[in-house]
Amino acid sequence: MHSPFVFKYVTQCLYSGKRLHRDKSINVLLKSIAYFNFDSISINHQPIIKELVQLNFPKIRFDENMVDLLFVNQLTVPAFQKILSEGKLHYHSLILVSSIYDNHRNLEQWNQLITLPEITVSIDMYHCGLISIRREQVKEHFTIRI
Repeated sequence: MHSPFVFKYVTQCLYSGKRLHRDKSINVLLKSIAYFNFDSISINHQPIIKELVQLNFPKIRFDENMVDLLFVNQLTVPAFQKILSEGKLHYHSLILVSSIYDNHRNLEQWNQLITLPEITVSIDMYHCGLISIRREQVKEHFTIRI
């Protein structure tokens, strides 16, 4: 692994002994919120997950403007470009895409996303994928077993 950012995230967050939820995507979401100490997140159209996050992190703000973390079930290239153009992501924002292998369409969308020049880091965790727009990072794609 070449990226210190990804190495720390994987070893100190994803591979930490804590299991916060039985669903792997939700577990990654909760662990990521705790690890990065996010203040503002957006969870689209998933009230049960939003409620779970609120229970675990009562100070978290759910925002539709600029966010630290965006959690979505699927993400298309046009939707990602719209999010960028609307200024919803800042320099250190992350996007967690759930269910990237649930069907052929989701996987195809994921593979299109990770080729975009704006996306510098992508982590395929099978159950979900994380993308980053960290400009100081050399473009790399990682496949991690969780």
